Formats: sequence, C-alpha cells, structure tokens
Amino acid sequence: MYVVKSPLPDDDLKTVAEALQGALVDLVDLALVAKQVHWNVVGPRFRSIHLQLDEVVDSARTHSDTVAERASALGVPPDGRAPTVASGSGIGTTPAGWIKDTDAVRALVDALGAVIVRMRARVNGTGDADPVSQDIFIGITADLEKHHWMFQAENA
Repeated sequence: MYVVKSPLPDDDLKTVAEALQGALVDLVDLALVAKQVHWNVVGPRFRSIHLQLDEVVDSARTHSDTVAERASALGVPPDGRAPTVASGSGIGTTPAGWIKDTDAVRALVDALGAVIVRMRARVNGTGDADPVSQDIFIGITADLEKHHWMFQAENA
C-alpha cells in the first residue's frame, strides 16, 4: 500500500529507500550503543566522556528522525524496530557491564567509524538518484566525523 507517492522514478526510489533504511538502522543503533556506554563508563575521565556520549546520542537521534522523515516524504515507511536494527546494523557488539573510560572511547571510535564508512557509501550511491537525500547524508557524515575526531583525540 502506497499512502505517499514518491516523485522519484522507481529505480531511483529503490536505491534511495535502501540507503535511508540502512542509515536509519545505523543511527538508531549508534544512539543505543552510545547510551549503553554512557550508563556504564567508569574511570578518571568519567564525567567528560559521560557528557560527550550524550552529545553523540542527541546527534544520532536527531539524524535518525531526519532520515526517517525523508523516507516517509518519499513514500517509504521507515523501520526502526528492534529486530530490524539488530539484524541490519553495521556496528559491532557493545560490551556488557562497566567499561573503562579508555575502552569506552575506543568503543565509540569503532562504532562511529563503522557508521561513517557506510554513510560515505550512501553519499556516493545517492547523488544521481536523489541529491536531496545525498545532501542529508553529507550533513550527517560531517557531524559523525566531528564526533569521531573528538573521541579519537581522547585517547591520543
């Protein structure tokens, strides 16, 4: 059932829909990973890393909403359900329990890096099909790369 009709041709819509859904899954999982680490980080840099993790959570949640609403605008129902996120995310497993501050930083560097690689592929794959969605991916990638840089600097 199509409630909203896309202005994109079917082939372009398929490309963009897959990119938007993949981005949504990665961003929802990134927010979950950052929050999990946020709750469990310990060590001398607890407070600064704890607060920095909330910045990633806020960014990922904001971007996931933007991506989901773009999908809806194109007539594609977004799917952010837990099983969909668990099966489609490009982020590795987050450790359970307390996580030392240096390990927390490493976990976020890895998670952000995984999402950035996939987001850059979406930037490259959507330019011809839908420059509007590509622009969204470019902005998200820039923001995630800023967080990535800041976490890398924590353990330099």
